Amino acid sequence: MIKFLDLHKINLQYEEALQEKFNSFLEKGWYVLGDEVKAFEKQFADYCGTKHCIGVGNGLDALVLIFKALIQLGKLQKGDEVIVPANTYIASILAILEADLIPVLVEPNEHTFNIDADLISKAITHKTKAVLAVHLYGQLADMEAIDEIAVQHNLLVIEDAAQSHGAESQGKRAGCISYAAGFSFYPGKNLGALGDAGAVTTNDDELAKMISSLRNYGSETKYQNDFVGINSRLDEIQASFLSVKLPCLDKENDIRRRIARRYLSEIKNHKIALPFYDGSQNHVFHLFVIRTEKRDDLQNYLAENGIQTQIH
Repeated sequence: MIKFLDLHKINLQYEEALQEKFNSFLEKGWYVLGDEVKAFEKQFADYCGTKHCIGVGNGLDALVLIFKALIQLGKLQKGDEVIVPANTYIASILAILEADLIPVLVEPNEHTFNIDADLISKAITHKTKAVLAVHLYGQLADMEAIDEIAVQHNLLVIEDAAQSHGAESQGKRAGCISYAAGFSFYPGKNLGALGDAGAVTTNDDELAKMISSLRNYGSETKYQNDFVGINSRLDEIQASFLSVKLPCLDKENDIRRRIARRYLSEIKNHKIALPFYDGSQNHVFHLFVIRTEKRDDLQNYLAENGIQTQIH
């Protein structure tokens, strides 16, 4: 059986380094918001090209904290509308709702699967204050067009970069092409922890400070709580594991692109619609998604021939 994603095999190459990190973790005896979190936050900020990275519990919390921080800072108000692609993972919608904001769904471009920038303007009302651009399946959304619309209408742009670690366009990586970005390091991501983990990246000092507080019960100083926060902190052990895997991310993304290019060149079937790819670094192929009217039949056929697939 060819597994859809063999996490054991993926992580086996890091086994010795992960064991060393785990032994060091045990010896230090510091388990929450310690040196490993600080080190990974700096490493990932440098990788993305941002001033700040704030480690949090998971990708959903990363987005929730961005929106709640923007409300605390007065840049958004509860009840504001946030434009979001209709074709996305449920976390994108849940984050908006959790922050007492209103999601406005916009249909995707059928070729890229990302939000259709040409349809955004039609969805804007006097209550629209932000756009959540999702880089779905590993491909960057049309950020140039989205930014142009945002400037015209004075909108904030936030990235849901949960599936796009390392995707790059015009010298800028996912996480550095908006006001703030939310990342997931769920084990199956291109950069995956060995459990739940997430992060926010931003160049805004004020936002970074607020999110750092909100992730820790709304506190900057122990037992002094300035805001109504939550408990969503990146674990020390997960941060240490991510530091081991981050240096290999670009290499592994290149492997994904190489495999995708072979699929694109060798899958020749008029009943299958292949994904759009312009050959650039803007896609890291978190998933290779095809479309067919015979979806269930194809999935059953592949399973019978020892190939696992999933429906997203």
